[in-house]
Amino acid sequence: MHSSVNMFLTRSFLATLAASLLLFFFQYAPANAQPPYAKWGRLAMQETMQKYPHAQIVDYLHVGRIAKTPTTSEETFKLLLQQGNRRWALLVHIEFENQTERVVNITYEETV
Repeated sequence: MHSSVNMFLTRSFLATLAASLLLFFFQYAPANAQPPYAKWGRLAMQETMQKYPHAQIVDYLHVGRIAKTPTTSEETFKLLLQQGNRRWALLVHIEFENQTERVVNITYEETV
């Protein structure tokens, strides 16, 4: 029993550390060193943490950008979340206006 509690605490700590490092990298890397999707990746993680406050983000992947309409684009990110023993993937789609970068819509899609 004691071993499983230690294992859970270690996993929780590592998951929190991984998410913190991802946020740190995207927040403090020099602007010219950041990929063009970094702003949207930060937003995807922040919104996910609000939507799933008890889960940890344990992995992050930029899936890509597509043109949704002539005036909007969509960035997609795949986040791996963990809450207790449950682990799942979440696709976060952020649609925004190309000219102003105003967010039009954010949608979430749980996957495996």
